[in-house]
Amino acid sequence: DANLTEAQEKAKTAKKGLWADDAASHVRKVLEVDNPRVIVEKYNGKPVPAIIEHVRDGTTVRCILLPDFTHITLMLSGIRSPGFKSGPDGKQEPEPYAAEAQFFTECKLLQREVEVILESSNNNNFVGSIIHPAGNIAEALLKEGYAKCVDWSIHKVTGGPEKYRAAEKSAKERKVRLWKNYTPPTTGLSEKDREFTGKVVEVINGDALMVKAGKTFKKIFLASIRPPRESDDGEGGRVRQKGFRPLYDIPFMYEAREFLRKKLIGHNVQVTVDYIQPARAGVAGEPDYPEKTCCTVVIGGVNVAEALVAKGLATVVRYAADNDKRSSKYDDLLQAEDKALKTLKGLHDKKNAPKHKVNDMTGNLTKCKTFFPSLQRAGKLQGVVEFVASGSRFRVYIPRETCILTFLLGGISCARSTRTMPSGEVVKGDQFGDECLLYVKELIMQREVDIEVESMDKAGNFIGYMWVDNSNLSVQLVSEGYASMHFTADKSPYANMIKNAEDSAKAGKKKIWANYTGEEETAVQAEEEAKQLNEERKVNYEEILVSEVTDEGKIYGCSTKDGRALEALMSSIREEFSSNPPLAGAYVPKRNEICAAKFVDNEWYRAKVEKVSGSDVSVLYIDYGNRAVVPKTKVATLPASLNSQPGFAKMYSLALCSMPEDEEMAALSIQGLKEDLLDQSVKINVEYRVGSDQYVTVHDKSTDEDIGKGLVSDGLLLVDRKAGRKLASLLKEYEDAMSQAKKAHLNIWRYGDITADDAKEFGK
Repeated sequence: DANLTEAQEKAKTAKKGLWADDAASHVRKVLEVDNPRVIVEKYNGKPVPAIIEHVRDGTTVRCILLPDFTHITLMLSGIRSPGFKSGPDGKQEPEPYAAEAQFFTECKLLQREVEVILESSNNNNFVGSIIHPAGNIAEALLKEGYAKCVDWSIHKVTGGPEKYRAAEKSAKERKVRLWKNYTPPTTGLSEKDREFTGKVVEVINGDALMVKAGKTFKKIFLASIRPPRESDDGEGGRVRQKGFRPLYDIPFMYEAREFLRKKLIGHNVQVTVDYIQPARAGVAGEPDYPEKTCCTVVIGGVNVAEALVAKGLATVVRYAADNDKRSSKYDDLLQAEDKALKTLKGLHDKKNAPKHKVNDMTGNLTKCKTFFPSLQRAGKLQGVVEFVASGSRFRVYIPRETCILTFLLGGISCARSTRTMPSGEVVKGDQFGDECLLYVKELIMQREVDIEVESMDKAGNFIGYMWVDNSNLSVQLVSEGYASMHFTADKSPYANMIKNAEDSAKAGKKKIWANYTGEEETAVQAEEEAKQLNEERKVNYEEILVSEVTDEGKIYGCSTKDGRALEALMSSIREEFSSNPPLAGAYVPKRNEICAAKFVDNEWYRAKVEKVSGSDVSVLYIDYGNRAVVPKTKVATLPASLNSQPGFAKMYSLALCSMPEDEEMAALSIQGLKEDLLDQSVKINVEYRVGSDQYVTVHDKSTDEDIGKGLVSDGLLLVDRKAGRKLASLLKEYEDAMSQAKKAHLNIWRYGDITADDAKEFGK
């Protein structure tokens, strides 16, 4: 063209541009990048001016960074559009919407000045965001349905992935382009079932929990995470040694379980059901996979799954881009995992996998016999309940001894729950047995407890007492009516506590005592008494100090052999309450509880709460037998260390003696008893028992005189006739003494024979 030729000649003459003498100095040097990571670290997330030179597809461009003219390939963080693939003939064939996505990006960015943020690198390509004056191109692509979010890089997006997810959600709802066939996932749950609050009662493994919501127990899984798993060998098979225990032998499985146990057990959590994973059949010999309810669990504002992943105790499951069955906090999980990877926490630290050597003694009688003496000597041991087989049978892990043992509750007979035998036969349990099992599970499953081993049975099961939150579980089960006192408890230091709990449960007709009347027990007691009264009389004196005589004519005494132990206990109580004085009114007394109470001397003593009325509490001082009514401000919680011993004062009744029914004459009897017995050291011999009451003859320590017979001969007591050869000769002596008192008209006989109303003419 003549015009172009003329223009070129003029430029040459004027030495402009390419024709200038210094044209070579105007050639720009475009730099190629060998190590993308160096450039990423150089700019450290700061916006860099750039010009888009080429658009390869909707989400990949070639650009030049200014002012250094660095030439890079940039992939947009967090999203991916359809691309171009080579066909059989070598030509580039676009995937659906690939050409449209490319054209959309070209229209917005090609040859435009923009800012880029380099966020990461992938091989020799950069990963980052492009900021146009009109906005973020990635959000625009997502909103128009030209791209989808990708999980591997979305957590690297500056400012977080929320806007990207919202833009994609908008495209899905409008069903545009890539999402034209989109079907939103449904759980089929009501709003009430989709979000609920419940108490965690068991951590099943590193990602599964048992939650109690109302009266319903629900098994849930933490959404979108994978707990520690067994490692595979080179051929893809799993290597298991004999005695393999997944909880202890899979690296970090125990740490993951413990993290969840300490954080969740016994606490209320907020649960949101994200999706339900359908059941599917196992492949290659693996077991079938059951249906899973996958949830986001929050406690105290903390996402439990995110905390677990951040500790490196779980990994995040990867999904296809169009799979919406994932955690509602999925991006938070990805970010937590990225941090754990960078700091090499937990599972990501391949060099320092923990190992747990645990001695499982369950079912191994030889091992149990070896460990038994040391466990018995150790006193109280801390443990964690790993499994609850029944209301009184558990498997317990003892960290100090690194052993697992089977533990049975001592001193009680517990209602049996329904159980399945090895043959598959289902054995129906006792009434309230299944309820008892659920009650105990909720109370102690995976809780930290204290155990005290007393004995061991023939099968190698350890028997003793367990405390959870400083409460004796045997006593608690008895008080709730799920168990009764076993005869083996008589020799236990907790016998009184268990007996009091049983009496309370009977009085309240709780659970197994719902139909209790006492008639059967009375009949058994009468039979036992008759049997005793026909035995040969045995004399085995015990010396006691009488500390109280009640208005019913019963006496309380402490064995002189226990004198030093009682003094030591009182010293411990004084020391405890002087160094840690209780806050007045802080303790709420309950009937039958053992507490501390002040006496008239303003000192603290152990006491049993008998009645609570208004601001007053009726108490029995269990080491002396005194009773008193004290204000609530003068009772306090008794430390567990001072509550292990039973009360030192024991109650006795005088054998073959009774008091007159007339109040005035009964007062004479009480006065005589107090004058002869109160604060005196005497010898007693147990003659017979009626139920739990012991009937004794009382003798003067120096003269060996029978004090009960002396009170009868002084006309202060009546004779209570008992049949049977055992006491026949003693009974005759008492009747002779009463006859002499009658003839002499002493005290209660001064107005004549007060037993005359029993004569036949009065209808008796």
